[in-house]
Amino acid sequence: MAGKDTASGEPIIIKKYANRRLYNTQSSSYITLEDLARMTRDGVEFEVKDAKSGDDITRSILTQIIMEAESGGAPILPISFLRQIIGMYGNSMQAVMPTYLETAMQNFRENQAKWQEAAKNTAGGSLLARMHETNMAMMRAATEAFIPGAGQKTDSPPTDPVAGSDDQLSALRDQMAAMQKKLDELGK
Repeated sequence: MAGKDTASGEPIIIKKYANRRLYNTQSSSYITLEDLARMTRDGVEFEVKDAKSGDDITRSILTQIIMEAESGGAPILPISFLRQIIGMYGNSMQAVMPTYLETAMQNFRENQAKWQEAAKNTAGGSLLARMHETNMAMMRAATEAFIPGAGQKTDSPPTDPVAGSDDQLSALRDQMAAMQKKLDELGK
């Protein structure tokens, strides 16, 4: 992965000027939000700094890239998910959400690679169905723990359940409930 792209191993510094222009200090050129999106997809590490104050504004620029992508025709963030994220601000679980979301995304990326490999090597139907069901069970349990009532199962049973997944799901629910209880106590 092309994690860091400068000779010293540090992230590339992008300066944002008052006129909204973005300047790549490594290539000494002006760039666009689309260029930053491409750099992100390519795994290039960068920081965006306000040219006048020097403040790190990377988070707001990345959010702006997401907003533009979401309004561009093929959104990937469901409205219900966005509402749930907004609902987490100020919630006792807010402190754990960044780590949880990073872990969930990392697991998704790892499973994505496994799915692609399985599709190359075999018909993959049964393996993919099992991986999908395991991931969905984990996500339902986590959602239920974070937002009670949000992860309720549908009427249709799983088509290819993984052996032992009910026990794993139950254990995960118990762990998440205990964590929620501890966080609620800390928030009081």
